[in-house]
Amino acid sequence: MTRAPANLLAVRSLLLEHLNRDPNRSRDADLEPNEVGIVGDANHRGGYHCGSDRVVTNDYSVVESPRDRNGLTLDAAALDVGTFQLSSNGRTHNLFTFSAWCVAQCVANAPDTRDIREIIYSPDGKVVRRWDRLGRRSTGDRSHLWHSHFSFFRDSIKANRDQRPLFRRYLTAIGLLNSEEGENDMTPEEHNWLKTVHRNLTVLDGRNPVGQTYTRMAMGEDHKDPDFRVSHPTLRTIGAQLTALQNTVDSLMNRDFTDEQAIVTGVLAGLTPQEIAAAIPPTVAQQVVSELSRRLAA
Repeated sequence: MTRAPANLLAVRSLLLEHLNRDPNRSRDADLEPNEVGIVGDANHRGGYHCGSDRVVTNDYSVVESPRDRNGLTLDAAALDVGTFQLSSNGRTHNLFTFSAWCVAQCVANAPDTRDIREIIYSPDGKVVRRWDRLGRRSTGDRSHLWHSHFSFFRDSIKANRDQRPLFRRYLTAIGLLNSEEGENDMTPEEHNWLKTVHRNLTVLDGRNPVGQTYTRMAMGEDHKDPDFRVSHPTLRTIGAQLTALQNTVDSLMNRDFTDEQAIVTGVLAGLTPQEIAAAIPPTVAQQVVSELSRRLAA
């Protein structure tokens, strides 16, 4: 039995939360729950509103893209959005402006549109147009004058990929969501992913694979060839340089840089014999004379 997937139910809930302005009563201006559909009625056969139990031979929602062929499950892969109208930030917003905004994002190939196969819509309530990522079709039936149809590639539904970001951006753009709300509207899986990234990036001491990678990079060993030597400084080469510098400093600190003999020689070279004699104390003069006589005799 064709079923409504969790990621499209999440989009439906998001739109109804913000576009059904008075959920306690039915109003023409509001987007009502019965105006946001995912699964086709019991008689519906073929197309993205049907899962594998209702597709038909050569169904375009299956055969035209490998993303659809590989993603076919019992899940429907389409969302219909009905009429609404509201004022926000001094402007009027309705189904037509909403659809045109979404199509413009698809034409620009915004990252959060790349799972959308097609949008069948009306820009003005008078003509029906179709944006098709595969370029196969450009028209739709007149029911799309009062509702817009979004088809999603089936592999994105099978992967349960979050399809809310595009619609959050729209609600933010018209002032129904602030940017902080849009950024913080995350699934438990997204929160867990961020926690994992944070943990890996803040523990770089080799206790986990990311830390080991950063350690190898810092050591200049992040390559497959063990004989390869990187040209830039690494922790290993910097450590070797610091060790050599420390050894040199220690060696210099243990040396006596005073050369007494050189000092005496330099001083004596600048004195006359008379000055040298005058500088010798009387108590050692005879000893100096005796030493000089011995050296001259030798």
